Amino acid sequence: MTQQERTNYNLWILWFANFLVAGSMTMVLPFISLYIESMGNFSETYVQHWSGITFGITFVSAFLFSPIWGKIGDRYGRKKILIISGLGMGLSILFISFAESVWELLLFRFFMGFFSGFIPMSQAFISTQTPKEIAGRVLGTLQTGSITGTLLGPMVGGVLADAFGYSATFKWTSFFIFFSALLVMATKEFRIDMKQGEQSHYSSKEVILHIIKNPVMLTVLLISTLVQIAHFSIQPILSLFVAKLHGPVNIAFYSGIAFSAAGLGNLLMSRNWGKIADKHGYIKVLVILLFFSGIVYLPGAAVTEYWQLVVIRFVLGVAIGGIIPVRIAYIRQEAPIAMQGEVLGYNNSLRFLGNIIGPMMGGFISGYLGFSAVFISTSALLLISGVILLISMYKHLKLAKHTA
Repeated sequence: MTQQERTNYNLWILWFANFLVAGSMTMVLPFISLYIESMGNFSETYVQHWSGITFGITFVSAFLFSPIWGKIGDRYGRKKILIISGLGMGLSILFISFAESVWELLLFRFFMGFFSGFIPMSQAFISTQTPKEIAGRVLGTLQTGSITGTLLGPMVGGVLADAFGYSATFKWTSFFIFFSALLVMATKEFRIDMKQGEQSHYSSKEVILHIIKNPVMLTVLLISTLVQIAHFSIQPILSLFVAKLHGPVNIAFYSGIAFSAAGLGNLLMSRNWGKIADKHGYIKVLVILLFFSGIVYLPGAAVTEYWQLVVIRFVLGVAIGGIIPVRIAYIRQEAPIAMQGEVLGYNNSLRFLGNIIGPMMGGFISGYLGFSAVFISTSALLLISGVILLISMYKHLKLAKHTA
């Protein structure tokens, strides 16, 4: 098997693994708030607040460990980290299926965060096997695996939850993630750009200095936090918003459709955004996507019907679907191959920071100001991110150049 054939083989193995992981994780996300509701006679405000906290707590531990996993992956190989991640997440979700109180759910969600990052690590795994000039397209292709899982997962999870209950759905989720870890064992790891005599290891100080010396890259990494705050602010309360718009009948199923609408938009455009960015420049396309996403989210504040929410979620998916592969392709262009895992680890850590803040912010804003205020704040954050990156691009034109 040639190197290119091996890369393609690895790509499709990880595509399917990401499909299972993303599908399994999103099987349960739409009804986290409903799971909390089933644990006691709580007020609506209590459920909204604790939905945000419980949703976000996973990313506290993920925020702390992501750079560490990235550095270990650079040194010892990312395949091992992917297997550990899959097994750890599967075990954590199995524990969640037995949770009987909000505090137990909070504890198990925190434990799960230590092993989160399967999909970002798989992106780093494929990135180091991909030529720079096609990185956007290849990473966009890989992302369609997780997007397809995200698309189908909420609907499947909604059907299972309505038919068998929340606990059984968590057990199915655990099984599929364990299987994903087994799939990774069939891959073979290598790095396409490693040349004889090239530096094979970098200290954390060298990696941080490399990032600081490139203000555009630093801006791209920091904006990861703002984007995730915006994107995740609505996630833990979406099912409650759907219940308000549609009513309580089959709420898990209809929440799943609302989640999946964004995944469908993602699926249709993710690979295409990567191809466009490969040709025209990663930073330019990122700026466009940030403004597009911010504009699309704003009408959510005026939604009065369930179908309107689904349409907005779909168009948002079209806009936001390219941000992750384009951002990783840019890092692939700017970071030496031997430090990419750690750089992507910092990127993931900053994303997880946004995942911590976003759900809690969304929960508290909706609890005190209503659902419309969440959409307005989300739109503002995305537009602010676009402005920040646009300013950085024009201040450092040489660093923002497209060389892939």
